[in-house]
Amino acid sequence: MAKLNKQPSPVAISKTLTGIAGLDEITLGGLPSGRPTLICGEAGSGKTLFSIEFIVRGALDYGEPGVFMAFEEKADELKTNVASLGFDLEKLEHEKKIRIDYIHIDRAEIEETGEYDLEGLFIRLNYAIDSIGAKRVVLDTIENLFSGLKNEGILRAEIRRLFQFLKSKGVTAIITGERGEKSLTRQGLEEYVSDCVILLDHRIINQISTRRLRIVKYRGSVHGTNEYPFLIDDEGISVLPITSLELNKEVSSESISSGVKALDKMLGNAGFYRGSSILASGTAGTGKTSIAASFANATCLRKEKCLFFAFEESPKQIIRNMRSIGMDLQKHVDDKYLQFYASRPTLFGLEMHLVAIHKAIHKFKPDAVILDPITNLITIGSVSEVKTMLVRLIDFLQIQQITVMFTALTLNNVVNEQTDEGVSSLVDAWLQIRDIENNGERNRGLYIMKSRGMKHSNQIREFVITDKGLDLVDVFLTEDGVLTGSAREARLLLQQTGEIIHEQAVSRKDRELIRKRKVLESKIDSLRSEYESAEEELNKVYVEEALKKQIMGDTISKITDLRRADISTPVKSKTKKTNK
Repeated sequence: MAKLNKQPSPVAISKTLTGIAGLDEITLGGLPSGRPTLICGEAGSGKTLFSIEFIVRGALDYGEPGVFMAFEEKADELKTNVASLGFDLEKLEHEKKIRIDYIHIDRAEIEETGEYDLEGLFIRLNYAIDSIGAKRVVLDTIENLFSGLKNEGILRAEIRRLFQFLKSKGVTAIITGERGEKSLTRQGLEEYVSDCVILLDHRIINQISTRRLRIVKYRGSVHGTNEYPFLIDDEGISVLPITSLELNKEVSSESISSGVKALDKMLGNAGFYRGSSILASGTAGTGKTSIAASFANATCLRKEKCLFFAFEESPKQIIRNMRSIGMDLQKHVDDKYLQFYASRPTLFGLEMHLVAIHKAIHKFKPDAVILDPITNLITIGSVSEVKTMLVRLIDFLQIQQITVMFTALTLNNVVNEQTDEGVSSLVDAWLQIRDIENNGERNRGLYIMKSRGMKHSNQIREFVITDKGLDLVDVFLTEDGVLTGSAREARLLLQQTGEIIHEQAVSRKDRELIRKRKVLESKIDSLRSEYESAEEELNKVYVEEALKKQIMGDTISKITDLRRADISTPVKSKTKKTNK
């Protein structure tokens, strides 16, 4: 059999890291090195900020100088606009790490002459690149170069010349362009000659702003094809990759405390698995936030870090309220073990909240995360959208081995697995807190609906909030049902009273038995005394008889000695014998 010649493996294209959080992960290594990339989108989608961060991160993080050539914003305006992101372009330009050049294009002149080429731009751009040894170049925006040009043949030729010039200089370039009505750009040509095309989108859904990014094409490289939400804040741009949904993550068998000893006991004296997801659901006022705070408190007491996302109450409210049940969360905040992230759900879209959560987790690196409550997110998305967001979040946290606890508001008193925003089927443990109304009062009952991998209690416990913390007590089962609260206390008091009366009756009988025992023992002692007296009299007779015998024997011996007789030979009479 002939041996097949082994073909050489294809060489992957070289890539340049952008330094933009999340983008390098989506592009599997960054933008194509030495090739142009087109960033397109509508006005306000973030094209300029995206490209300026590409230049700044290259200069600061990777030691690659960059040229930013603007056709729309002047250099001073650009420096002022990006200062809010913490980028000091003036300093970087002074250190010759970047170069900012503004070129004014007069459309009227282009229309009047009818002739147009980019030779002057090439000369100016070539000088800017060589002056600082630039490795990165940004042209913002390309429409200003060709806005007055109507000859499509010249337009196509000049665009190709521009892209070939950038390739010949060996620089990694970003060219920004405004989106057209029926194409990615107004000219409709740039996306065809670009090696990589990234589309930025800024949309409004239900009066909520959402920014998304999509890689339209990437020649010579595999890339993510989904829409990815991204966030612009005071630290720049953050892109959220859709995490892998493959069920092959590592799991831990280590258990951590829930913060409530009685609950740990219900969970097989263990607590929750590290890296697991927990849902605490219930109607309003049942103590869901208190359970979450107890979990946060236990985490911090173990000298571990907890990140608390509050979508309903402010951090000061939570700290004040928890102080009334014996938990000092402010101490953990001061010790840097606990950090709050408070935000109204309507501030961002679901994707933006997910990006913000990811960013906060990457920055703080917690061991546990709390979201309280997830039901508030329903105001900015449907149940299915919220569930999708939480699936992605749970997936991300499981990869990081971070334990997460969600709280959810149940809108009715019926235990229904379709409530709680559908997340109950996703989590590893589900605690259900229900109102128990009886005897004219409202109490709380806690169930463990499920706890994967644990032998947990299936009994209901009364959930009690005291000034010393949270506790679970056994309910009182009677023929009339479950008793809680004052009814349980009254029945326990009645039971205790009966036990006391029974103990007293038993005690009386015990005392009577003791008295009878003492009388019997007294009689036994009397009989024993009589017996000992009789025995002593009898022994006295025996002693006297023995003494008499001894005295008599001694007397006979003395008499014998006096007579010199042998008491052993009897005395015979002396008579004469006659012969017959």
